[in-house]
Amino acid sequence: MEAILNSFILVAATEMGDKTQLLALVLASRFNARWAIMGGILVATIANHLLAASIGSGLASFVPPQILKWVIGLSSVLFALWVLKPDKEDELRAQSGWGPFLTTVIAFFLAEMGDKTQVSTMALAARYQNVALVTFGTTLGMMFSDGLAVFFGQKVTQIIPMKNLHRVAAALFVIFGVYTILA
Repeated sequence: MEAILNSFILVAATEMGDKTQLLALVLASRFNARWAIMGGILVATIANHLLAASIGSGLASFVPPQILKWVIGLSSVLFALWVLKPDKEDELRAQSGWGPFLTTVIAFFLAEMGDKTQVSTMALAARYQNVALVTFGTTLGMMFSDGLAVFFGQKVTQIIPMKNLHRVAAALFVIFGVYTILA
């Protein structure tokens, strides 16, 4: 349960203001097909995070536990700094003739490659050594945060400033990193 909960919290917080959340907002406004977009996000996220969790878990089997503990802990602190640098909406382009579902699957899968949440998923899987639970938790986190963008879009950003959400996400990464090192 700890793996699912921590994976959900870290990814949900990290995704706030991230380029894929902004992509969800762009796709929702372009296609006006919320459930098709959510389905595309789900498929892309499961595929991407399953890949990332498998890599993270595999790396953990080759790296000694003491070294892995420090690598994960310090990388979590670095993620905290990375989260403080927000993505920009103007970097996103959602142009295709494939329809809302397929466009979302392809755009999300590619946008997640090397993204904060993908790297976080790798680290979480290395920490918890459970690909399925981490993938489940991170996917729930993505669906929650991106669902806010798809269904509520601009209203959420008017209520809660992105700067504050980034600070909360950064604090969660620091706490996770310190806990990993000290545990």
